[in-house]
Amino acid sequence: MKKVSILFAFIISSSLFISCGNGNNASTKINSDNLESAKSRDTEIKNGAASISFENPVYDFGTVNEGEVIETTFKLTNSGKTDLVITDAQVTCGCTVPVWPKKPIKPGESEEIQVRFNTNGKQNRQQKNITLITNTESGREILTLKGMVTPKVQ
Repeated sequence: MKKVSILFAFIISSSLFISCGNGNNASTKINSDNLESAKSRDTEIKNGAASISFENPVYDFGTVNEGEVIETTFKLTNSGKTDLVITDAQVTCGCTVPVWPKKPIKPGESEEIQVRFNTNGKQNRQQKNITLITNTESGREILTLKGMVTPKVQ
């Protein structure tokens, strides 16, 4: 048992010496392109996160008959100090289809997000959320469609 303990201690010690004695200087491994990119990113972060404001983040479509397609547009403005980027728009089902700007939105500029909601197969009270994945401080912004869908008479 004592020999096994000594052997184990020797293996641990030698592996520590080998890993520390490599002799490579860490500063030689720094990629200057990555360093410049990090400086640029840090400057943008100091300006503050992008900010988004909506004319109205909720659209109430009232009462419609099942099978109708609801179309609306959400107007947004970049109220921050840096470019606003919307990387994705997530929905909970295929009945709701958003179209959002793919290019960065400059501070002070406005854009539109178009949304289509197909009520076919959807009955009674409906609420559909569109989650925007953005570079704002929260990282997520939510738009909402809501209303009542009258079922088809069978």
